[in-house]
Amino acid sequence: MAQQDPHRTSLRVGRLSKAHGLKGALKLELFTDDPDRRFVPGAAFSLQVPPSSPWHGSSIVLSELRWYNGSPVAFFEGVADRTAAETLVKAILWTDDTDQSAEENAWYDHQLVGLRVKRDGVDVGTVSRVDHFPSQDLLIVATDNGDVMVPFVAAIVPLVDIDAGTVTVTPPYGLFEETPDDGHENGAKPASDPTE
Repeated sequence: MAQQDPHRTSLRVGRLSKAHGLKGALKLELFTDDPDRRFVPGAAFSLQVPPSSPWHGSSIVLSELRWYNGSPVAFFEGVADRTAAETLVKAILWTDDTDQSAEENAWYDHQLVGLRVKRDGVDVGTVSRVDHFPSQDLLIVATDNGDVMVPFVAAIVPLVDIDAGTVTVTPPYGLFEETPDDGHENGAKPASDPTE
């Protein structure tokens, strides 16, 4: 998980996915391994919303976090009904990162940009930037053949070694190379060729 801004000590901890009920509650998608520490009554969050949102440039304070069927639902001060809650749908929550060491697998963008990207022990490019989206972050890797967008998830980016200056990737076939259109490159004949 990447943190968005090298000039602020904030951590992206959640996304408000949809209104829940009639009393201003919102379903919460967690981006933190420690919700019990991050989401306590009185915790304040900066909001990442479009410029057109009435919440642009605002922060919000949690009044209560409840769990329904194993899913977190948040209540916030000043959000009294479903209409108000719906104005917050898709907002991303950021919190002051007073203890970064307690959050595993969290890096600031400036720590990632410039790292060498290694695949099977071979350098394949360099991280040029990090793009943040509600569903996941993307590492943009500059290669000899142009930029490659790499989903910043453990299955594809299993290791970030800041000290070594490297990111190890295990991408699916086709992410860093062009795949043949006909399935039999290098002059090979298809299996159904009657001359074989």
